[in-house]
Amino acid sequence: MASAEGSLRALESLMSEFFHSRTSNERKREIEELLNNFAQQTGAWRYCLYFLSNTHNEYIMMYSLTVFENLINKMWLGVSSQDKIEIRCCLPKLLLSQHKTLPYFIRNKLCKVIVDIGKQDWPVYYQDFFTNILQLIQSPTLAPLGLILLKTTLEELACPREDLSVSRKEELHKLLLEEVPTVLGLLAGTLEAVRDKHSIPATTPPPSPTSGESGELVTSMFQGPPYSKQHLPQLDQESLQLCSLALECLAHLFSWIPLSSNITLSLLATIFHFAQFGCDLHKGKPAPSIYSLAPAPGTQEQRGGSVDRAQLGVLAMTCVNELVSKNCVPLEFGEYLLRMFQQTFLLLQKLTRENTGYSAKSRLEELDESYVQKFTDFLRQFISVHLKRIESNTQFPTVDFLALLFKYTFSQPTLEGYFSCLDIWVIFLDYLTAKIQSRFTDRDGMLNKYKDVLVLLLGEVLSRVQYRYNQLQLEELDDETLDDDQQTERQQYLHQSLEIVAKVTELLPSHAFSTLYPVLQENLNMYLGLQQFVVPANSGQRLNITSESDCRRLHCALRDLSSLLQAIGRLGGHFIGVDFAARFNDALTVVERLVEVACYSSLTGVHALETAMASVLRPDLIDVHAQSLAAVQAYSHWLAQFHGEVQRQNETRFISLVTSVVDAIAPLISAKVPEKLLLSACHLMVSLTTTVRPAFLLTLPAVQNLFNMVTDGSAARLPPEGLVLVCRGLSNMLLLPWPGLPESEQQWPARSANHSSLLAVLTRQYRQLRDPASTQHGRLGPEEVKAVVHKTLWILRDIVDSVSGESTKSRQICYQSLQETVQVSLGLFPAFVHKPDVTEDMLSFFLTLFRGLRAQMGLPFTEQIIQTFLNLFTREQLAESVMQDGGAGCQVVERFLKVLQVVVQEPGQAFKPFLPKIISLCMEQLYPMLAEHSSPDVKAELFELLYQVLHHNWRHFFKSSVLASMRRNASEEPVENQAQFTAAMQAFGQSFLQPDIHIFKQNLFYLESLNSKHKLYHKKLFCSTMLFHFINVLLQVLVRRSHDLLQEEIGLAVYNMASVDFDSFYSTFLPQFLSGCQGIDANQRNALGCSFKMERDLPSFTQSVQRLVNDLRYYRLCSGSLPLGSVKL
Repeated sequence: MASAEGSLRALESLMSEFFHSRTSNERKREIEELLNNFAQQTGAWRYCLYFLSNTHNEYIMMYSLTVFENLINKMWLGVSSQDKIEIRCCLPKLLLSQHKTLPYFIRNKLCKVIVDIGKQDWPVYYQDFFTNILQLIQSPTLAPLGLILLKTTLEELACPREDLSVSRKEELHKLLLEEVPTVLGLLAGTLEAVRDKHSIPATTPPPSPTSGESGELVTSMFQGPPYSKQHLPQLDQESLQLCSLALECLAHLFSWIPLSSNITLSLLATIFHFAQFGCDLHKGKPAPSIYSLAPAPGTQEQRGGSVDRAQLGVLAMTCVNELVSKNCVPLEFGEYLLRMFQQTFLLLQKLTRENTGYSAKSRLEELDESYVQKFTDFLRQFISVHLKRIESNTQFPTVDFLALLFKYTFSQPTLEGYFSCLDIWVIFLDYLTAKIQSRFTDRDGMLNKYKDVLVLLLGEVLSRVQYRYNQLQLEELDDETLDDDQQTERQQYLHQSLEIVAKVTELLPSHAFSTLYPVLQENLNMYLGLQQFVVPANSGQRLNITSESDCRRLHCALRDLSSLLQAIGRLGGHFIGVDFAARFNDALTVVERLVEVACYSSLTGVHALETAMASVLRPDLIDVHAQSLAAVQAYSHWLAQFHGEVQRQNETRFISLVTSVVDAIAPLISAKVPEKLLLSACHLMVSLTTTVRPAFLLTLPAVQNLFNMVTDGSAARLPPEGLVLVCRGLSNMLLLPWPGLPESEQQWPARSANHSSLLAVLTRQYRQLRDPASTQHGRLGPEEVKAVVHKTLWILRDIVDSVSGESTKSRQICYQSLQETVQVSLGLFPAFVHKPDVTEDMLSFFLTLFRGLRAQMGLPFTEQIIQTFLNLFTREQLAESVMQDGGAGCQVVERFLKVLQVVVQEPGQAFKPFLPKIISLCMEQLYPMLAEHSSPDVKAELFELLYQVLHHNWRHFFKSSVLASMRRNASEEPVENQAQFTAAMQAFGQSFLQPDIHIFKQNLFYLESLNSKHKLYHKKLFCSTMLFHFINVLLQVLVRRSHDLLQEEIGLAVYNMASVDFDSFYSTFLPQFLSGCQGIDANQRNALGCSFKMERDLPSFTQSVQRLVNDLRYYRLCSGSLPLGSVKL
């Protein structure tokens, strides 16, 4: 082996040079190419075998193993039988002789290479592959190595990658399933041997599991095996390693084997024994997986046993979670499932046990975080998947289990853990609500069974959101940084807590109200009592509370009041509908109290009070004020029902209540009020005018003042969003019909005149823009013009949106008030067409008009608008806009396309003359530009427009009626505007060749929708000229794996297309497709064709498509990996 020795020295030199800091990237590429060429030559593996046996250089060893890996996975078919035998013999011998001295990652790589050989040759050419692994596991000294090989085998063979044909994958899966009972037995034996070796006899034997009576269910049914009461032993390093590897193997097995009697009760008990190790009060950094990270056996550093013991608990719970995650549970596995949950009950008892000096929370704080997370995952799976199976079993005390879950939830040491447990309670409450609403359930009996737990849950959650009971934790919450949902940590905490309150309230509304309202009342009394500390000051009023301790107590009390106001708001939906009369008095008490607080806050001006610690207390006062308004808003539907109920009786109380609400709102609509408070007031006003709609609102002095604010221009100083909301509210008062009153009492003429006057004031400056003089002599600069357009059209869009779903009369009045402004907008549009930000505002306005007031605008004017747009958006204008990728220009085109989408969806013949021009604009002007330019948002709108054109104007292309098509031969099916239809279909087809997965998914849905509604795939034109092209493109996408996330959708589309004519698909398309496939030979083509079963049902067809795609990729991989010429180092 002189040449091999020389090659080894040359390789060492190359590796040293490659990893030297001074080696240039160009030289590294040269070395890399040289190494790759060497690996491809025939017989390179012999040199690599020599290298592995004669070097300690880790780089060379890893390179040599990579050469073997490439040989086995890509070129194994071309290796001679004798060479294969030699490789199968030498590599396992090398592993056995050197596994104790090899670095752990080299050892694991060598195991992977040996398993790769088994993946190719077992059982025909490598009969003792799996037998050898099982023998190693049974060897006292080699068991860890055997378990590493077993885990690698399970990973590589149970779910192999695409480097195997489907038939081979199925064969391996079947072979492994046959070995499962043996493997489970060996793994169970390994774990039991360790357990028994280190078992510590219990000082007092536990009672027999069968000795308890029904009254001692918890203490009898959950005794568990004898060792469950024993103290957990310290394990030596070898035992820790064996158990870790065995549990990892079990976890992988459980992830794919079906539930069966092979998973014995004894094995489950053993797993739960090791799960107890996670309950040890020894917190530390989790030990890494011995398989994946730890050094080789014999070289591992000794770590503290407690850390590794905790990791055993994590691995055991991983096994349990794999089992419990399976939704399909055979009937005969029911007993196993019950025993599993009994064992979990024991663990939950242990986790939440309180000893002297150790609370449940401090116990959980000491545990490994991964273990607590795994256990929480188990509880989630249990509640969401299996509760309905276990709940009815008298041997499982569900209520006691929930009591332990309650204790576990409120002992969580981390916020994330607490949130996860709240999610579990949400799942349970949803399950309970659905079950109670079922007509087969005894509602009262079910509620009585769980009432105590629900009452505890509600009370504790409410306590956790109050500083009075939970100040330490609440003060640690971040109330500044926003997450992806635009919530702070404190807001998220409150949101999730109130979600629980709302769901418990749905089940126990009376109790929830009687629990929450007294607490709220107490806090409201404190808040209203602040009036005695309000004293005059130089610039207004001052809150005369100055000591730091009093200020901090006030801060906490105000925070609590804010939270409770949000909670009472969540109860608003439980006082309406069928519950209105029964709960009227409670609701009236709440609303009157909330209105009283809102009025007090507004009249006192708490937001403007001077305070000590102003940076803390002022935001608190503003927040309480805003939340009181929001709470009143939450009862707007109750007010609306109250309005309807009292119209037949004395309205005095209702009028007084609504008047007080308006009095609370009016002082806050001012530019001097903090924006948060202003917006709360505006939203309440909008709800009042949209939902309640009392007729007397217009007569209230406070409302008249709001109209005057708009008329005299002082409202213009409001923040933009506030101004829009105020204008919407005032417009609603004039436009929306008053409930319960006949048409003759709606006062439409007066309201119409007032609405016209209101909009005339709001649009005065905008309408003046049509006069060129208004923008000259420095009166309005370009930026000021943009600001006027943006503000005015934003207000008008909002007003039109608010009436788009209302009565015809409301929309008529709205358009009458807008008519002049719309004409002005159309006249101004050409002047601004080259200013994309202004054009976008105008197009958005017209889009809103088309959607909401199309009928009121009338056909002639609508046609004029469309014609104006089509004339202005020339090829040059579209190109100018599209080139501004991602900017205002693209948004202008998007808005324009949205307008056209509304137009083409219009029923009737009015807008049909525009269709040819719209299609021409899409296909001849816009589509060619987008094909060369990346504008995904514009493309999405373009394809939606094409879909709407086809869907709503199908007779523009296929005019024949159903009756005519039944009489006529399919070959005579007439097609009109064929060129346009073909161009649209080609555009859809081209989009499937692009990488944008969102466009792909959207367009595939559009095609399937057209087929579902119009039988697109069955049309002769599509069948004869396009069908096979679409199927070919979709299959090529599957083969390329460029859109793997859409495999299911693509498979369904291919089936729907093929099902039009299965005979042609199998006899014509499939042979043509295979003959056009590159990178495979004739025998492989024949094999692919033969393996595609000629089934016509969806599941079988989809399976055949998946087999075709997998095997085609596999054959290409084999054909493309032929060895190159020899290269020497």
